[in-house]
Amino acid sequence: MTAVADPENSGSAPGVGAGGADTPPPPEQQAENRLSRTLQKIARGDTLVVVMSFVFAFIVGSVLIVISDDEVRETLGYFFARPSDAFTAIWQSVSQAYEAMFRGAVFDGPGFSRVAQDLREAGGSGTYVLLPALAAGLRPLTETLTVATPLIIAAAGMAVSFRAGLFNIGGTGQLIVGSMAAGYIGFSWNLPIVVHLLVALLAGLLAGAVWGGFAGFLKARFGANEVISTIMLNWIATYLLFFALKTAAFTGANQSQPTSPSVADTAVLPHLLGSGFRLHAGLILAAGSAVFLWWLMSRSTLGFQFRAVGSNPRAAQVAGISPARTSFLVLAVAGALVGLAGAVHVLGTEKRLTEGVAGSIGFDAITVALLGRSGPVGIVLAGLLFAGLSTGGRFMETNQGVPLDLVQVIQVLVVLFIAAPPLVRTLIGLRRIDHPGAGARVRRAKAAASRGVGSVSAPVGATGVAGGASTGASTAGGEGGSGKAGPPSADDDPSAARAPDPAPPAAPDPDLDPETPGPAEGENPAGEKGETR
Repeated sequence: MTAVADPENSGSAPGVGAGGADTPPPPEQQAENRLSRTLQKIARGDTLVVVMSFVFAFIVGSVLIVISDDEVRETLGYFFARPSDAFTAIWQSVSQAYEAMFRGAVFDGPGFSRVAQDLREAGGSGTYVLLPALAAGLRPLTETLTVATPLIIAAAGMAVSFRAGLFNIGGTGQLIVGSMAAGYIGFSWNLPIVVHLLVALLAGLLAGAVWGGFAGFLKARFGANEVISTIMLNWIATYLLFFALKTAAFTGANQSQPTSPSVADTAVLPHLLGSGFRLHAGLILAAGSAVFLWWLMSRSTLGFQFRAVGSNPRAAQVAGISPARTSFLVLAVAGALVGLAGAVHVLGTEKRLTEGVAGSIGFDAITVALLGRSGPVGIVLAGLLFAGLSTGGRFMETNQGVPLDLVQVIQVLVVLFIAAPPLVRTLIGLRRIDHPGAGARVRRAKAAASRGVGSVSAPVGATGVAGGASTGASTAGGEGGSGKAGPPSADDDPSAARAPDPAPPAAPDPDLDPETPGPAEGENPAGEKGETR
């Protein structure tokens, strides 16, 4: 009769060995495994790193706010006499500063209440009070969206080059030439209302594509490093703008001021919420650029070629994809999107060309693309966050007196933490996530080392060997002693006992196998040469 193993006593896992392949684990274990996998996925994911990067950056910003506050420093002078005053001052300083940042970036609660109160005192009620109050409260959010619009479009262009393995630093230059082309078409040409706007946007897009494609041509034809070439093209575009704003073609009759005439009304992007707000239709183009980035890199053949070259240029070349041609197309497409961002910025927000028309959008777009992991959703969220920091920082400076440079510090710290995910995980106590199994390997190594030390220092049995000779030596030949060592007993260290030699393989019997030759003359059946007994 065949014995049936008991799965509870066999020590095997459910569904393995004696338990049978069809035995499912208990529901409690299944739920625990699912929870463990979910937590591991969150810990190894990018979302946790991004969130904690902002948390640590704001913590450092809080320390800087406290240090720069005069009232906090004054209360610290008598901290041991009344520590509550210091803690209260620290809390008020930090909370009021970040509250002002929120008011300037998302929603102005006091402004909403003030407008609503004024309208109620004037006899208004219902929607006559609610709508104007909401307009006052949400005005900061519209400013954040306005600032984020060109940032998202330019970051989408940067993401194309990053995902293709090219580090495009030429966002500022491509944005400048795009704004120059769109601005010139906008204030110098006379076209119908819709056609004028479309032609100006197309001019900015093509100018950026040419400027980025020139860097791609240098890399494809001569192997020039795209980082150096795009940086140099930034300076060329900057001084080209300075020169253009000193010519009659760009300044018109007013050559004393380095500004161009205002863009014609037929080429201006329409406002989405009326003339009282700066938010314009470029926001729709920003959303469209994120969708285009998703389609290009995830659903198109050209995007597949971009990603293939970025992942492994040699393998892509073997597959028939030209890395040189792809590098040119990557920088041309990236430049086109950044040039479109410049056109949207000058046609929707600035309305004219100035020497500082590009601002810091070009370099901020690099940060946004890196922060968003070059993905469409990540870029949109990162663009909104950076735009909120910019608009909220200005309000925080005017309302609380906190320097605007603090916003730059927070932005740099966010990039620093995101660039080092192991650092972030170490700070939150998840260092082993980046080195799975390291703890077990260390424990096994320590255990092996301890066993090795124990085997070397094992006590020698009473074998008649003088001077503490080793057991193995006396067993091998008994040299240096008069007695012979016997086999190791159960009391000895098993690691110090020598394992018996394996038995030699049996010689084939020539009588059973006629094709097998017998032992040669002078050789015994075990294969050792010598006298045959």
